[in-house]
Amino acid sequence: MGFKDKVKQLLDAGLEEHPDLFLIDLTITDSYKIIVTLDGDNGVQLQDCINISRAIEHNLDREEQDFSLEVASAGVSAPLKLVRQFKKNIGRTLKVRTANQTIEALLIDASEEDITLEWSSREPKKIGKGKETVLHNEKIAYSDIVEAVVTIIF
Repeated sequence: MGFKDKVKQLLDAGLEEHPDLFLIDLTITDSYKIIVTLDGDNGVQLQDCINISRAIEHNLDREEQDFSLEVASAGVSAPLKLVRQFKKNIGRTLKVRTANQTIEALLIDASEEDITLEWSSREPKKIGKGKETVLHNEKIAYSDIVEAVVTIIF
């Protein structure tokens, strides 16, 4: 078994022990630097990173192959990539960019195929002067999303 396969197998075993965590990205460079990016249904704590790091590091032999290991959470500003991340963030405001538009709206639903966003805007009245608040609701397929990021509101 190759080094990359062994790392993946150890990582999968570590994640099985912590089912609320899931893998966002695994990168192994040519110089054997292992970079693991995690997210979790309830966020990622420092101890979660330590547990996954130990699951990998304690089962690899540095005499056989020298390596460096970095385990981290996805971070607040990291784009959402997986359906599980979208489901976790229902009820939060997202900034979603598609090929045609950018929408900053509330994520109200996430299915296996698409997300549903809701937002309101002030638009001219159809009859008379002035403006009225209009509620918008739009489904966007994951395949149409170029980038989606959770908006931090203070």
